Amino acid sequence: MSDEKLDYAQQRWAKDFEELDRQIGEMALICQVQLLDPGVIERVLKNDRLVCGTDNPEAFEKMRSLLMLHYKMRDMAVVRFGEADTLRIQDEIIKRLRERFGDDLGRSPA
Repeated sequence: MSDEKLDYAQQRWAKDFEELDRQIGEMALICQVQLLDPGVIERVLKNDRLVCGTDNPEAFEKMRSLLMLHYKMRDMAVVRFGEADTLRIQDEIIKRLRERFGDDLGRSPA
């Protein structure tokens, strides 16, 4: 999916999601968290710092807060655009983040 297939409002949301998820990815790299491995996001949201490969409480807390914000934004996007369009937006963002970070954030479930 390219940005041309998104209307203006969807493009704005996609840009906001991409920036937020980029910051989450950077914090995950600092904390050495394999964020995309199964169950890791849930553990971060439950404040389980044992998922970290290095101790950096400030970066972990920022990553956790950004993840909570991501889910709140996602819920808002579903209300505005519907589940299918929100998933398309997020799939494109994940693709671009995967290009940027590679497997440094772990492997998403197949």
